[in-house]
Amino acid sequence: MILRPYQSEIARAVLDSIEGRLGLTFSVEIARQGGKNELSAHLEVLLLTMFMAKGGNSIKCSPTFKPQTMISMMRLKQRLDDFGFNGIWSTEMGYVIRLGAARQIFLSAEESSSVVGHTADILLEIDESQDVNKDKYTKEFRPMASSTNATTIHYGTTWDDATLLEAIKQSNLVQEKQDGIRRHFRFDWQAVAQYNPAYLAFVEAEKDRLGEDHPLFRSQYALLPIRSGGGFLSRSQIANMQGNHCRLHGRQARSSIYVAGIDIAGESEVTEDLELTVGGRDATVITIAEVILPQADNLMVEPDIRVVEHYSWVGKKHAGLYSQIVEILKHTWGCIHIIVDATGIGEPVASFLRHALGNRVHAFKFTQLSKSKLGFGLLAAVNSGRLKVYGADGSQGYRELFFELERARSVYRPNQTINFFVDPSEGHDDYMISLALCVEAASLCAPRKATGIVRE
Repeated sequence: MILRPYQSEIARAVLDSIEGRLGLTFSVEIARQGGKNELSAHLEVLLLTMFMAKGGNSIKCSPTFKPQTMISMMRLKQRLDDFGFNGIWSTEMGYVIRLGAARQIFLSAEESSSVVGHTADILLEIDESQDVNKDKYTKEFRPMASSTNATTIHYGTTWDDATLLEAIKQSNLVQEKQDGIRRHFRFDWQAVAQYNPAYLAFVEAEKDRLGEDHPLFRSQYALLPIRSGGGFLSRSQIANMQGNHCRLHGRQARSSIYVAGIDIAGESEVTEDLELTVGGRDATVITIAEVILPQADNLMVEPDIRVVEHYSWVGKKHAGLYSQIVEILKHTWGCIHIIVDATGIGEPVASFLRHALGNRVHAFKFTQLSKSKLGFGLLAAVNSGRLKVYGADGSQGYRELFFELERARSVYRPNQTINFFVDPSEGHDDYMISLALCVEAASLCAPRKATGIVRE
């Protein structure tokens, strides 16, 4: 088996624990796409081969059955074929791969899964351990190794300091100091890149695109844990958003590309003659941005986004805004992509706008996953310096946007998603959400090979 040196180091430690019946628990952090899954598959092939006559069970669990467990099973089957076992291995019950008398069992760690009763004689593997529920592991998976004192290995990338992987890692580091036996293995993107120049080029491009402080880059490539409950944006990030271009009040050239993000106020929060203040009500906000596409010879670079205008309404019924919004989007700016908050009361607004403006309108429904994607997209645009807001003009809209950005909080969830918001006791997040939707709209602008006229 040909493994990279850092993979071989981990494999040898695991085999020593199994052969010596030490029952050690290992934690392994390898940067995303650094070969963690290949290491696991190679270990599984080796152990099936070693125990094919004697027999025994290894167990691997993943956070979900589809797709994670199924991908692991497929990879093991491919590696068994690669090593000449085609036609020799077999499957049982849809989740067991057998070679001789040895079996590799694949289970789901989803909270609803029924896994009690299985025993790991040889090895217990926890894949993407940072996404596995601590109680599920402690009550149902950890006991699988108890009767045989089987070796256990946790694979993953770091997230925050409350995950199962982080707990195992910290415990291992304490035990290492006590007995000198290495239990925690950490290889970040720079360690992986020493053996793969293509990987180095890819990750450096990701660092430029996302920014070195982006949560996904920090956790998946730099392997640095995130601490929840802090500010969504730092002061330096907010300062980096402040541009020196002028605020505009209409389209400057027919070749210019404009997009819009619209956050819709809830009808229940709409009352007449109410000013937008920190203690006030929700607002319907439109953010307009000009998109600057990269040069034709550099199409891998993300476009620049320059916010050029804001519109907001408080105390206005949606039906009374339709004609005004259409006029702004179609005639004042000629926006080519418009993303509208279509959650709840926003759905009929998005439907009306799509009927009036066609497929340039995209409905956006907020869910835990979609909002997380929106937040990560906003962070990437900020960190890379691609997002700039017009120069300070003393307007209410400018002040409100930066007020919200300064007070925005973030919560990082165990499933590697993020929530970002302004605490209701401090104000609203209408301008921030509208900005994030505008950034998402900008991502839809495909690079053009030739300059043409944007048709309305």
